[in-house]
Amino acid sequence: MLQNKNLIIGIAIISSPIIFALIVFPHTFSLSWNQGRGGFIFALIFIIAELIGLKIIITKKKLLTVIPLAAIIIAYLISLEYGLRDYLELCSDQFNVQLINSWIWMWDFIIMGIFVIVALTIFFGKRWIRIAPAGPIFLAGSAIILSLDTFFPYDSLGPLQYVVPYLVQTNVWLVNVFDLGTATARDNMMFLKGDFGSMVLQVFWPSAGVHSIIIYSLVMGAFLLKMNICRNRKLIYFGLGIVGTIVVNMIRIFSLSWYALKVTTDAKQWEEFHSVAGEIMFLPWLFIFLFVVILIETKRLKKLESDGKSIPKNN
Repeated sequence: MLQNKNLIIGIAIISSPIIFALIVFPHTFSLSWNQGRGGFIFALIFIIAELIGLKIIITKKKLLTVIPLAAIIIAYLISLEYGLRDYLELCSDQFNVQLINSWIWMWDFIIMGIFVIVALTIFFGKRWIRIAPAGPIFLAGSAIILSLDTFFPYDSLGPLQYVVPYLVQTNVWLVNVFDLGTATARDNMMFLKGDFGSMVLQVFWPSAGVHSIIIYSLVMGAFLLKMNICRNRKLIYFGLGIVGTIVVNMIRIFSLSWYALKVTTDAKQWEEFHSVAGEIMFLPWLFIFLFVVILIETKRLKKLESDGKSIPKNN
C-alpha cells in the first residue's frame, strides 16, 4: 500500500509544475507548437501513462529530494510573469533571434525537460530511460525543435527544408485533382485561387510538419526501446509510423489550402487556423498509433503465453 501511495505522490510531484502552470496561467497553453505550453499537457499524459501502476518502490527520502526542485520550477514559471520573460526577450538581441516566440518557449521546454529527467533519475536511477522515457524525450525533442526554429528560422536550415517543395507540389496536385480551385507551386510557395480570392502561402519546414517527424522519431524510439519485441517488428512499427506521420502532415497542408480556398483568405483568420492545425492532427495520431502498437503487442504476448511459447527477449 505504501509503495502505491509513494508512487502516486511521486507522480503528483513531477506533475505539479505543469498542473500549476495550467491552473494559474491557462492562457499560455496554446496548442500551436511554438506559441505556448500546449506540449506540456501531452508530456504530462506520457509521464502519467508510463508511471501509473509501476511496482517499483520510491522511498520517502527520494520524494523529499524532488519537492524543492518542483518548487524551483514553479518559481521560474512565476518569475516569467514578473520580468524574467522581458529579460529573455532583451537577451534575444544578443543572438540575433528573429522568432521571439520560439526563443521564449524554448526555455520553458528546456527547463521542464531538465526537471523531469532529474526527477526521474532521482526516483529510478539510470533505469528511467526504460521505465518512463516518452515524457522527458517529448519535452527535450520540443526544445530541440524550438531551438532550431530560433537559430535557423524560415528556410535557413537547408536539410530540413529540402523535402518541403515535394510536399508543396503533392498538395497542389491534390487541390487540382479535387477541383477545389486553382493551385500552382514554385519551390516552397503555393499560389492559390478559390472562392474568396487569391492567397500565396510560403511553406517552411515547421509548417510542413518536419518537426513532427523528428518528435515522432524520438518518442517512438523511446517506446520501442522498452518494448519486449524483436528488432524487425520494431523497425516495421517505426517505419509505419513515419509513413503515417508524413500522411498526417500532407493532410495538414491540404487542410490549410482548403481553408484558404473555401473558407477565407483573411490573413488573421487563416493564421488562427494555421496555428493549431498541426498539433490537432499530429498529437492525436501519435497517441493512437502508440496505443495500437501496445494493444497489438499485448495481445500477441498473451497469445504466446497461452500457447506455451517462449516470449522473445528485447533486443
